Amino acid sequence: MKFKMLLLSLGLLLSVPGMAGANQTVPDTNNGGQKEKAPCNCKEGREHHMMHKDWQAKMAEREKMLLSWVDQYTPDKKGEWTTVLAEKKTLSNQWMSPENAEKREQWKKEKMAKIEELKKQFDAGKLTKEEFIKQAHGEKEMSHWRTFHKLRNAVEKKDNKQAVLLLNQLLDQTKQHNQKIKELLKK
Repeated sequence: MKFKMLLLSLGLLLSVPGMAGANQTVPDTNNGGQKEKAPCNCKEGREHHMMHKDWQAKMAEREKMLLSWVDQYTPDKKGEWTTVLAEKKTLSNQWMSPENAEKREQWKKEKMAKIEELKKQFDAGKLTKEEFIKQAHGEKEMSHWRTFHKLRNAVEKKDNKQAVLLLNQLLDQTKQHNQKIKELLKK
């Protein structure tokens, strides 16, 4: 009898995480947890889906942190920031929509072809490693991440002048990024 209870307990213990993983909705913690969001429509496996949710949560947390810094250091630009970030979300959703899958694939092919060409030049000794990286990734494309990290450091050091400067720089970079996405959507 004890053995049966042990097996039953063990079976129940092992099956509960599987049942919890079967639920693909995420509670919306922004609105009191009452509303549930639809699952993401990525076609990857469970591990990718969990990574995708983590990434979305991380980006939401960064945006929240960024807006708190805007309130603290550049409150006069709060409206502009809100507009730019909302536009960024809208453009991102449009770019990632199924209607634009063909454009994304074309963009990816062009980017990979460029990288392959640069790799050939690097292998032939025509480019240094630094030049290869700079041309493959583009200096402007990753600058907003560097700016964000510099901004975080300035806030931690309580360097108000630097924080204001970097917030303004990041706002300009976000506007440029939005413009780039608009151009990709027009193609």
